[in-house]
Amino acid sequence: MLKILQITPSYKPAYIYGGTTTSVSKLCEELVKSNLQIEVLTTNANGQSVLQTPPNLPCLVDNVKIWYFKRLTKDHSHFSPALLWNLRKKIKSHHKQPMIIHIHSWWNMVAIFSAMLSIWYRIPVILSPRGMLTPYTLQNRRSLTKKFFHKTIGIWLLKRCIIHATSEKEMEDLYKIHLYPKDSYIIPNFINCPSSVFHYEPTSENSGITTEKNAFQFLFLSRIEEKKGLELLLNALSRTKFAWRLSIAGQGCPNYIWSLKNLSFHLNIHQHINWAGYLNEQEKFDFIQKHDLLILPSQNENFANVVIESLASGTPVLLTKEVGLAAYVRQHNLGWICKSNITDLTRTLHKAYKDIRKRSEIRKYAPKQILNDFSAPGLTILYQDMYQQTLKNAN
Repeated sequence: MLKILQITPSYKPAYIYGGTTTSVSKLCEELVKSNLQIEVLTTNANGQSVLQTPPNLPCLVDNVKIWYFKRLTKDHSHFSPALLWNLRKKIKSHHKQPMIIHIHSWWNMVAIFSAMLSIWYRIPVILSPRGMLTPYTLQNRRSLTKKFFHKTIGIWLLKRCIIHATSEKEMEDLYKIHLYPKDSYIIPNFINCPSSVFHYEPTSENSGITTEKNAFQFLFLSRIEEKKGLELLLNALSRTKFAWRLSIAGQGCPNYIWSLKNLSFHLNIHQHINWAGYLNEQEKFDFIQKHDLLILPSQNENFANVVIESLASGTPVLLTKEVGLAAYVRQHNLGWICKSNITDLTRTLHKAYKDIRKRSEIRKYAPKQILNDFSAPGLTILYQDMYQQTLKNAN
């Protein structure tokens, strides 16, 4: 029986790391349902703190076998010698049982050293970069170190991995940094939407049609960090000519959040903004449904789970063209796409506000479209095929 080791620097309940935590855990849970032998090796990372999980011992989390190992660093390096040592032991003890190692993320010691170990022992490796291999990420945070590593060791490692991208844009970004893997797959993320969301029916109270007496309800829901484009959004909103309210939901660095609040005061729009903080799964979907439009003005986004979550809830979206799902939204007419500049974002905000008919239509048909294109059984088959083809090509 095929054994798949899932390697990730963090796992739920470490939701502080955003959509990747949700996507990886949902993937593992769905694969277990299909009777694949899945084990997860991860760390106890939870931002600056740690998860209260038993170290170096297996435990079941929603029927998935998880090993949480202690990390020695509190930053994004996620250095965990215990994880790497146990990965080596599992590789050496698998004997004749076929094995695939699926690594999630890049630019951390868990991912890079796991890839090194797996390639050294000639175990097939699938790498899901999760948006970490793009021109943007090579320029962001310690860019000189990243570029040197990428051109020397990184490219050598990556060319020996099978690459799993979550969108066409993510694959295009790989080509832009001159990465041409020996094999690749494009399969979307699993999205953890309650079934009640997919059967959502608009009512007169939540139809998404804003009257003149009520402010138009914008929503930003994501990790609060620089690449998400919140400065761009605040500047664009300061130029709008209609009544609006913006809810900002998510977690981020306190200093950065303070700088955004300071900017909103400088632009004199602070009184129109609701800082909602962290929302759990059920709170999130209820919150999305109460808004007219979700906005994600990111500078770079490989997929963006929140786009699917919003559309599954019946709420239209406005995205920059740098968001991985922008092409999908444009293809199915599920929202609006703009360039990453204040002028075009301001223009598109007005366009979405005025197009009452389109927003009402999206409310009606978006949940069915998402259910059809992102159903768990359909995606499970695609992932199973990727694993089987990887094993076949390795033999």
